[in-house]
Amino acid sequence: MPAAADISVLIVDDQMTMRSLIRNSLTQIGFTQTREAADGEDALRALIARPSHLVISDFNMPKLDGLSLLRAVRSHPPLKSTAFVMLTGRADIDLVARARQFGVNNFIVKPFNTATLKVKLEEVFGTLT
Repeated sequence: MPAAADISVLIVDDQMTMRSLIRNSLTQIGFTQTREAADGEDALRALIARPSHLVISDFNMPKLDGLSLLRAVRSHPPLKSTAFVMLTGRADIDLVARARQFGVNNFIVKPFNTATLKVKLEEVFGTLT
């Protein structure tokens, strides 16, 4: 059982309000190591400079969307085992299929609450303590 406090997280969303909501939910679950990026390009630069254990990324963003970020993470050997959870406002079957093809670990459909976030993360990491 991993401790949430031992897992470093990069939150990627172009909306500051959504990043704040995710960060607050993660804090309630017990995560203490969080960073943020406003788009996929900034996120990729941040990950290359300092990898994280988990990326929670919005799908729809300017510059580099969540799917493109996922593909970049999976194609970069030092990052390819990073857990990746896609956050989306739409449960589009095509998006889900493409993201699964590129190795997404899980999905969270907006709107969500802290309990849902915890369940989705435990599906990736196992029970969090």
